[in-house]
Amino acid sequence: MARQFGSLGRPIARQVSEKLGIEYYDRDIVDLTAKKLNLPVSTISEEEESAKSAFFNMSYPLGMGTTEIQDEIFAVQRKIITDFAEKESCIIVGRCSDYILKDYPNLMNVFIYAPYTARLCNCVEKLNMQPAEAKKMIADVDKAREAYHKHYCGYSMSDKDFKHVMLDSSLLGDEGTCAILVEIIRKRFNWQ
Repeated sequence: MARQFGSLGRPIARQVSEKLGIEYYDRDIVDLTAKKLNLPVSTISEEEESAKSAFFNMSYPLGMGTTEIQDEIFAVQRKIITDFAEKESCIIVGRCSDYILKDYPNLMNVFIYAPYTARLCNCVEKLNMQPAEAKKMIADVDKAREAYHKHYCGYSMSDKDFKHVMLDSSLLGDEGTCAILVEIIRKRFNWQ
């Protein structure tokens, strides 16, 4: 599941995993990557770009550069993601998983987005960010995620040609978006 910053993609993914009773992987991929590379998570974060926000580590788990260490991080994360996918049905948030798992037959790629004003409101009201910080984070994180995705996948993370489902989370909120996704997934994979 790919998402725009502030679209509530992360909590939606978590809710979908709970409703379906399947695993949810997100920041734990970063933690496992740090462990496999024998580096502290902070070193991976330093490789990204320094920021003062408490939301930085949550927002930039992949980095913005194309350095050798970034390529090594991507390679390790690719292996972690494929191991998870081969082991069980799961939801993987971001990290180019749409591209990494593109040849898996039971894959469903989802993109969660929302208008800028809705994302700004979510950041302020649900993530308790100050408006100026929220505006900066939306711009910076969207730019970083897009650059990272294009570099490693060769296409935009919101490219409809590589997504099965694209949902505007502002239409029904996080719970309503979750309910729609659960229904789509159950029908797609014949889950009761």
